[in-house]
Amino acid sequence: MTKVSIITAVFNEVELIEQCINSVLSQSYENIEYIIVDGGSTDGTVEVIRKYKDKISNWISKPDNGLYYALNKGLQMATGEIVGFLHADDIYPDNEIINTVVFKMIEYNVDGCYGDLMYVGRHNIEKTVRYWKSRPYYDGLFKKGWMPPHPTLFLKRDIYKRYGFFNTDFRIAADYELMLRLFEKNKISSHYIPEVLIKMRVGGVSNSGLRNLLKKSIEDYRAWKVNYLCGGWYTILLKNISKIPQFFVRE
Repeated sequence: MTKVSIITAVFNEVELIEQCINSVLSQSYENIEYIIVDGGSTDGTVEVIRKYKDKISNWISKPDNGLYYALNKGLQMATGEIVGFLHADDIYPDNEIINTVVFKMIEYNVDGCYGDLMYVGRHNIEKTVRYWKSRPYYDGLFKKGWMPPHPTLFLKRDIYKRYGFFNTDFRIAADYELMLRLFEKNKISSHYIPEVLIKMRVGGVSNSGLRNLLKKSIEDYRAWKVNYLCGGWYTILLKNISKIPQFFVRE
């Protein structure tokens, strides 16, 4: 049975981490390696993690330099053939998600897969705030402002070994740079699963406020340049505009 590594990066999320952990542990798929990378939390998060230490494959708690450093640390610890991420404030919508992902990746023999993303209220996960409906990827789609919903992305671990981890020179857009590097530059194969794979609570750094949107747009533009790809400010504008329908789509 294919081993799947799920990595959770967390820092001071005592109110939410237990629900995240249970979301992974309740998955019906049996061969899951669950890794938690805590950034030195001081609010009781570590105590919650310890409650589940016998069910968590590997975990550490040590100060780091932010989210992408933590994710890279988790990737170094991972031994599964497929790797996915579930951030501390996110959950799976049901207990069949990992089973579905593995089945589809094997069925279509692809390097990775992704699905739809549902943004929900921080304190009410039944309240849909935004719905990120994705689509199958084709060459050149990134230039039209597209990207897959990054929290839903599952990849073969060999892809990270071949093309690299998150680029920590990027503070809030390393996920975009990674996907641009993998999909647009290195042409990995992928499959789109037309269903919600992750429920994500609102309030992420890259989505909070006009100032952060500007910072992220600058980093998005730089992602094209560091990969020697032809994408300009028009592409970044389209990328930001493409988010507008997410506030109106409901499945």
